[in-house]
Amino acid sequence: MKKITFEDIRKNKEIETYIQKADDLLSLLGFTEHSFVHVGRVANIAADILSTLGYNERDVELAKISGYIHDIGNMINRVEHAQTGATLAFNILTRMGMDPEEIAIVTSAIGNHDEGTGNPVNLASAALILADKSDVRRSRVRNRDISTFDIHDRVNYAVEQANVKVDSEKRIILLEMKIDVEISSLMEYFEIFLNRMMMCKKAANFLDCKFELIMNGTKLL
Repeated sequence: MKKITFEDIRKNKEIETYIQKADDLLSLLGFTEHSFVHVGRVANIAADILSTLGYNERDVELAKISGYIHDIGNMINRVEHAQTGATLAFNILTRMGMDPEEIAIVTSAIGNHDEGTGNPVNLASAALILADKSDVRRSRVRNRDISTFDIHDRVNYAVEQANVKVDSEKRIILLEMKIDVEISSLMEYFEIFLNRMMMCKKAANFLDCKFELIMNGTKLL
């Protein structure tokens, strides 16, 4: 079986098309940005988490691959996009000649990244969950008319900084955020993101780490 690399994935025309079409669909529905910027950030953060924690290069690369293609299911529908994305990825990776053991890792990571149905089930999935849920930022908001913002637009737009930091010695994965509270309150953030933060806690625990959340200098988790 061929050792599929992240570069093989990034240069694959089929994957490139599906990422673009997924973002196009979400744009029509009014969702935040899920383009190459988002999947690239998620891929890099997922890889950095496992690398900093000392996992081997192949585990790191599989997490990076999972992060890059995790949202292609949105091309079909936002509902159950994790499962449809996993199915799409299974077919693509099989055609590319990836080892079945590695296909199982990547597809289960993709199929478990959504907070509605997912759980950390392997290293790649835990890293993907933490990376995906931490990508909250102003530039993801497509709507530029603040007066028409819903709560999701308002919360994302309020986030001025969001950084994931990993302390490998203390086994802490920290999400540090700066929020403009004149745009959105901390309570509003938790109203829509509490489930995601709880999922991050489970993912960090899977990696034998503790998840911490700091907002505007205050530790909240």
